[in-house]
Amino acid sequence: MKVVIQRVSEASVTIEGEQVAKIDNGLLILLGIVNEDTLEDIRWLTNKVVNLRVFGDENGVMNKSIKEIGGDAIVVSQFTLHALTKKGNRPSYIKAARPDIAIPLYELFVQQLETDLGKKVQTGQFGAMMQVGLVNDGPVTIIIDSKNKE
Repeated sequence: MKVVIQRVSEASVTIEGEQVAKIDNGLLILLGIVNEDTLEDIRWLTNKVVNLRVFGDENGVMNKSIKEIGGDAIVVSQFTLHALTKKGNRPSYIKAARPDIAIPLYELFVQQLETDLGKKVQTGQFGAMMQVGLVNDGPVTIIIDSKNKE
């Protein structure tokens, strides 16, 4: 399971002209799932996201987590995070989980994140063509892979 986390001052998701999610201060989380992902990956990753100290403290130092600042989150499914680009110029998405595996794990990720944050998490729509808007604050962008716990 892989996430790209972006600290945002605002973010939104629009599907077919309708805004389905909008936050101000918080995190936009792009989530990619592979067949091998498990509940352990979800728990480890949501814990990491909730406690990651990427928000400024009173001195402007990145020393606070989304939970500490009461920030909001949007989770957007993004199978392209698992693109393979070694051969040729057309990415292969063979590593990305098929919807029958990915959708339940995506939903469990969102539920666990809500539990860990203690608040509702907004989402895009799995498999939909989405327009994701954001103002990356910093910019701060971090990639975390549950299979590579560095």
